[in-house]
Amino acid sequence: MFNAQKPSLAELPSSAQLLRSTVIAAISAVAILVTVILPAEYGIDPTGVGRVLGLTEMGEIKRELSEEAERDHGADTSIGDQSTLFAGFLDLLVGKAHAQAATGAWTEEVAFTLAPGETYEVKLTMNEDDVAEYRMIVEGARVNFELHAHGAGQSITYERGRGSAGAEGKIIAAFTGDHGWFWRNRDNQSLTVTLQVRGTYSELKKAN
Repeated sequence: MFNAQKPSLAELPSSAQLLRSTVIAAISAVAILVTVILPAEYGIDPTGVGRVLGLTEMGEIKRELSEEAERDHGADTSIGDQSTLFAGFLDLLVGKAHAQAATGAWTEEVAFTLAPGETYEVKLTMNEDDVAEYRMIVEGARVNFELHAHGAGQSITYERGRGSAGAEGKIIAAFTGDHGWFWRNRDNQSLTVTLQVRGTYSELKKAN
């Protein structure tokens, strides 16, 4: 059996060397936190390096979308108790009068123009497990968007897009409530968004 020889005391790192390595690791971690993580995740850029690398804008977008979703969710829950009974009565009265077929041609289309910095929101009122298809066409520039939902004390983010030139897909309602898009033009020129939808939902609402 081979027995490894124990290192001599001279071969072991000294306390000063260990301390220096620890300090270097700590400084490196702080540098990464300040120049990369804070700008990319929270839009906080004390050194200016994050903006040069394009990370600060990414963090600002994340923070703004999150704040918009929280404000939207808060407004929804504040009126939820008052509107539940009335909404239930309307649903009983009209049923699925406005429900759309999930196949065939696009049944509704919304088009709007966003100047730099402007926002827009469209929501579909859907019941749990309802399915809606969509196509988003962007012209003139690129747009940031968030596809999310809220209702009955619940919220979910389906998708986030940064610098999008268009998208298409399907919403499968995770719960009963409002499911839709929030757009923000972060470009320096105006753009036009055309949203086409079809599927099963009771109402399309333009929040603006």
